[in-house]
Amino acid sequence: MSPQKISLQNVDIVLVHGAWGDGSGWAKVIAPLSASGFAVTAAPLPLTSFADDIAALERALERVTAPVVLVGHAYAGAVIASVRSEKVKALVYVAALAPEEGETVADVFYRGEPHPQAPKLAPDSHGFIYLPHEAFAAAYAQNARGEELAVLAAAQRPISPACITVPVPRPLWKGRPAWFLIAEEDRMISAANQHFMAERMQATQRSFPVDHTPMTTAPEAVVEVIRDAAAAVAGA
Repeated sequence: MSPQKISLQNVDIVLVHGAWGDGSGWAKVIAPLSASGFAVTAAPLPLTSFADDIAALERALERVTAPVVLVGHAYAGAVIASVRSEKVKALVYVAALAPEEGETVADVFYRGEPHPQAPKLAPDSHGFIYLPHEAFAAAYAQNARGEELAVLAAAQRPISPACITVPVPRPLWKGRPAWFLIAEEDRMISAANQHFMAERMQATQRSFPVDHTPMTTAPEAVVEVIRDAAAAVAGA
């Protein structure tokens, strides 16, 4: 007897923000996915340590009952690969970081030559890393409109070095299918670096001429890749 197929609308989408973001950054992705009948959760990360962020995501997954497509942006790529929930059936990387077992987030973030307009990052007097205000327009979301940049800068949440300096466990992408949206115009994580990580993890690659924050500047591309992953889960 063949396994029972999952209805596409019985696949839940869990979205995970990266450094300097929060769940509201997914607004333009949440709306069309919800309109298509998906249950969508934007999971909050405290960005206080890698262990804290994994625990927070695990708690969010506990609240979801259906099979999950787990989506991570930037730093969150490492977090989504470190949970152990059996509900997760596929991973989607959106201009994200995918360290191998034993690597740190910093190892892959600083791999290769940075873009000339990439910001210089350092902790403040409280030990947290903020993105310089000018970096939002220069590198983080250079294709965003002025009002979008104002919101991104005003709402940014800093990240602790404790998130990016610890070795990661065996990543979930070694045993689950993964999709990788490669942002060819990314000035924070170079496209070459994204290609390297996507090929290493044997992900299904989709390249778009977008910046580091396509959830804001090219949400249709993000939704397209998530729907592809959800269709694959539903057809499994």
